[in-house]
Amino acid sequence: MFGLTPHETSTLRQLSTPRKIQDFLDRLPINFEKHGDTHMSPRRVLRERKAHCVEGALVAAAALWIHGKPPLLLDLKTIQLDDEHVVALFKEHGRWGAISKTNHAVVRYRDPIYKTVRELAMSYYHEYFRDHDGLKTLASYSRPFDLRTIGDYWVTTHEDLWELDDILNRVPHYKFVPKKNEHLVRRATPFERRVLNAREWSKDDPRT
Repeated sequence: MFGLTPHETSTLRQLSTPRKIQDFLDRLPINFEKHGDTHMSPRRVLRERKAHCVEGALVAAAALWIHGKPPLLLDLKTIQLDDEHVVALFKEHGRWGAISKTNHAVVRYRDPIYKTVRELAMSYYHEYFRDHDGLKTLASYSRPFDLRTIGDYWVTTHEDLWELDDILNRVPHYKFVPKKNEHLVRRATPFERRVLNAREWSKDDPRT
């Protein structure tokens, strides 16, 4: 399927639920891109055994697709000077959830309890802030993007998927904060910044 090897197919078939997919991604070390920026396909992630957020979202999307679910991505854009985030969406019994690969404490898996994609996206807003000053940086979230619209090459390609950034940038995005309310957004406190500053994986870990 999708040009995957039997072993690759078997690995993804074992990830038969969103929770199993998330558990698998949690076990993968973070890809700190120590040897240069990457945008790896699921095949390359399975071989390299590490992933950053977009790469993890693609693995989740491929696993969902193999099990008959649509491979959907949600793009979370930030203001300048902060890292954006991408998650894989899924839906169970009419409610949205998300699978997320991250090194942070809070922008993680979301249980399928949200009525709308906006509800789910908003759940990431409060704790998404810069470490040094507490500025909340999420600016907009995308309409769900169905990876089937670009075929299946992204599952197995050995090339970096830089074009996916441009594709996601063209998807309609919706602002988190109304213009009139921007000045009302409170920065995270020093206590919040200290508590939520923990990282799961270290750059000194030889597996990353």
